[in-house]
Amino acid sequence: MQLTSIRTEGDSIEIIDQLVLPHTISWISIESPQGAYEAIKSMKIRGAPAIASLAALSIASYLSRATKQTPTPAFLDSLGSLEAHLTPIFDHLYSSRPTAVNLGGAIARLRGVLASAKEKQTSSAAYDAADGAAAAHSSVESVVQGLIAEGRAVADEDVGRNKTMGRIGADWILDNAQKNGFDTSNGLNVLTVCNTGSLATSGYGTALGIITHLHEVGKLRRAYYTQSTPYHQGSRLTALELKTLQIPSTMICDSMVGSLFQHESIHAVVVGADRVAKNGDTANKIGTYNAAVIAKRHRVPFVVCCPVSTLDLSIPDGSAIPIEYRPPIEACLVRGRIVSREGGGGIEEAAQAIVQITPDLALEDHGVFNPSFDVTPSELIAAIVTEKGVAERAPQATSISVSEVS
Repeated sequence: MQLTSIRTEGDSIEIIDQLVLPHTISWISIESPQGAYEAIKSMKIRGAPAIASLAALSIASYLSRATKQTPTPAFLDSLGSLEAHLTPIFDHLYSSRPTAVNLGGAIARLRGVLASAKEKQTSSAAYDAADGAAAAHSSVESVVQGLIAEGRAVADEDVGRNKTMGRIGADWILDNAQKNGFDTSNGLNVLTVCNTGSLATSGYGTALGIITHLHEVGKLRRAYYTQSTPYHQGSRLTALELKTLQIPSTMICDSMVGSLFQHESIHAVVVGADRVAKNGDTANKIGTYNAAVIAKRHRVPFVVCCPVSTLDLSIPDGSAIPIEYRPPIEACLVRGRIVSREGGGGIEEAAQAIVQITPDLALEDHGVFNPSFDVTPSELIAAIVTEKGVAERAPQATSISVSEVS
């Protein structure tokens, strides 16, 4: 069984609240694009592909419901009014998590449907003053259905390409290990960072999809994963996914990566991405850069796995990637299940709490540095895997031509 981040039925959308995992399974109904914005901004849902899917699905559901209302909402009267209504909604959704390029890509696809319709309307002479109103209404209906279909396609396409990436990435790691003289008969040890599985996507996952595929074909010895503080996506979410899939796994603290490489044979590090620049520089969960530096020191191949929609060929390198900074207080807090030590220890199954683990710091005066992402230079990356193939960094090269797999 695999977990899922989003479930839909007709126009209904629900997401699993990832803030209360792994101890509580709570599904939240998303009733509007504003509800999607709030869920993404608060990190009730996270992972670049998953938030792109939710944003697109929320638009599709919103428009589908609008077409069934009586009377019909005024923004459906014309293509111009539809565009005027949706543009600020698109802009608002995009602002929720600026680093993740998938979100911008999903919204760009929806904008593209509108732009194409406007172009056709401008160049068309198919209706005149007598029947223009009827033709215009029919045109709006067609555009709305196109937007609904495109929004749902963003989510539907994700699972298939993730399985493709899982296979391609696993094959590359196995081939690379064999080329370097490793015995792969007993499987490989692979480290990952953050959470890149079904909870971060519409299903199967990116980097965790590689690990899953290795397990499925009997070529994984053990998966290692970092806690990925301060949100603990590793210790809360990756741990839950690997346990659910019954994949042999070991959690380590973020500061233990170097020690792990010193004491265990690690054959690869696999991570996801929120944005990849044209030269291969990769923005991902904070702590990814640390793992890449240590992997380079120990000559362990560092592999990025992401869909083509995560590649941003419009920016030359990582210096142009916008980095989101989370509220400082979030780095001072942890959430978890309450464990009572009275009478020998016990667990209160449903009770959770958020506790502050630091003294009161100067939150508004640079007392806490809390970027959500860091950028790993491409010179530390061995390969970038997409559903189109693998772009490898040539020996001694300091960049990767990601256009090869875009």
